[in-house]
Amino acid sequence: MYDQVPILYRDERCAVVDKPAGLASHRGWSAEDDALLQRARDTLGMYVYLIHRLDRGASGVVLFALDAEAARFFSDEFAAGRAEKKYLAITRGHPPEHLVVDHPIPSAPGEPRVPAVTEVWCKETFGRYALVEARPRTGRLHQIRRHLKHLSCPLIGDVRYGKGEHNRIFRAEHGLSRLALHAEALTVAHPDGSTLHAESPLPADLTGAMASARERYAGAVYAPPPARSERPE
Repeated sequence: MYDQVPILYRDERCAVVDKPAGLASHRGWSAEDDALLQRARDTLGMYVYLIHRLDRGASGVVLFALDAEAARFFSDEFAAGRAEKKYLAITRGHPPEHLVVDHPIPSAPGEPRVPAVTEVWCKETFGRYALVEARPRTGRLHQIRRHLKHLSCPLIGDVRYGKGEHNRIFRAEHGLSRLALHAEALTVAHPDGSTLHAESPLPADLTGAMASARERYAGAVYAPPPARSERPE
């Protein structure tokens, strides 16, 4: 048996769980035996269908279907871009107050770039850091992480696209040692004709890190670096 996973919503056709940071979505993404898929199966006591994934370092809402027909329905909604996903992130640097990032990214390492769109809001700033809301309109691998890097505002805790110096600062000074990305909300059509909406509150490690950063950088004025020409990722 695996550890239980928090259930945010459940009915006869689906369940939404609250993924903890540091756990792979399924075994194929991890050399370890433990994964979210197995935890959800054991928590719910039945076979489940994983509809979408979160990066291992991220936390928040993940949808599972409980029968094959519901799995096909939800998968079609996600593939058609009709599922609305809301993420919160801590970044190094301040993005504009609001913008739509329309920037192609590789669909997989070494593969051609494909269209990718993310809507971004800067919700709060503390020193050189920011709390950012991101809503991806497409579903590419590492899309939010890549698009925030494209804005020169990489995520804290991102060892692939981020900045090691600032990751270390958040580990040492603000107690955060994981990717600062949380899937806060999901809205998608339900097979019964209704609308499914589920939310996950920010976990304590992220709220604690932001509280620490607010206190540490209270009153600090951040001067962004000069604009630079766009470079391929």
